[in-house]
Amino acid sequence: MTAAPTLADLTTLRVGGPAGAVVVADDEATLVAAVRAADARGVPALVVAGGSNLVVADAGYPGTVVVVRTRGVITEADSCGGAWVTAAAGEPWDALVARAVSERWSGIEALSGIPGSVGATPIQNVGAYGQEVADVVARVRTWDRVDGVQRTFAAADCGFAYRSSRFKAEPGRYLVLDVTLQLRLSPISGPLPYPELTRALGVPEKGRAGLDEVRAAVLELRRAKGMVLDPTDHDTWSVGSFFTNPILTESQAAALPAAAPRYPTPDGHVKTSAAWLIEQAGVSRGATSSSGRAAVSSKHTLALTNRGNASAADLLELAGEVRERVRTAFGIVLEPEPTLVGCTI
Repeated sequence: MTAAPTLADLTTLRVGGPAGAVVVADDEATLVAAVRAADARGVPALVVAGGSNLVVADAGYPGTVVVVRTRGVITEADSCGGAWVTAAAGEPWDALVARAVSERWSGIEALSGIPGSVGATPIQNVGAYGQEVADVVARVRTWDRVDGVQRTFAAADCGFAYRSSRFKAEPGRYLVLDVTLQLRLSPISGPLPYPELTRALGVPEKGRAGLDEVRAAVLELRRAKGMVLDPTDHDTWSVGSFFTNPILTESQAAALPAAAPRYPTPDGHVKTSAAWLIEQAGVSRGATSSSGRAAVSSKHTLALTNRGNASAADLLELAGEVRERVRTAFGIVLEPEPTLVGCTI
């Protein structure tokens, strides 16, 4: 156990107060033991890996912060089943994507440049540019903190939905230990449904491209939006997209202006663009909190950023203003995508 840093030191947004205590878990046994010990003492435990999806209050976290630094990737591949890739929860996600591309494992190349750890991806059902982790997850091995046992969930049992899963629906219950992905053996992507990406690649919608080409194009698109971490660029001091794209009923979607983006979902709902709603509600890139220390990204209206010395209160004030403008303009309440710890909008 070490002296507790602030949560600002452990998150990409770089806000958050001190932790009561910190345990750095370099292996699975230490990880499970740290969480079990906190649970046994009735001490709250916050599990942090990449810290790319957390907004922590300025007051900090009074319990134990368990920092996941577990490593290890085990692979099996054959022509029938493809590549089975099991990665420890603490493995950096983008490093795994880069390896998949180099090994010619197809299925996660469009998820390039996303910060954070492997273990966090099934919780949020991370997705971008037409791919989702749910598309390739074979199983997720966890520690069940309620029943005190290991549980492994097949993909069908993970409750995956848009930016959600059973792990997110029961926050804090399941400690992800490792994730197994099943990827195709191919140097070529699957069909690419995302128009922005296909335009960048110069291929038709639902066309295919080489894995290296897809990764390069996605990284370029993400950098242009400030969505690839860069310590010198304050537009990347964020949690990425702060709000999820709203899922609406058909009647709610019909009430939007004709120009509003509409994407039918398999269950009969309609997804629209949070960024479009924010922009049309009059929020501009670079708009700031009252202190000027937090701002909408200068590159993308869906990212709220720390301009260097912002507090969590600064970020949340700005988030509340953005959400209220959208609610007033369209009657839609945007939902935050990151996990809010000790704070609310």
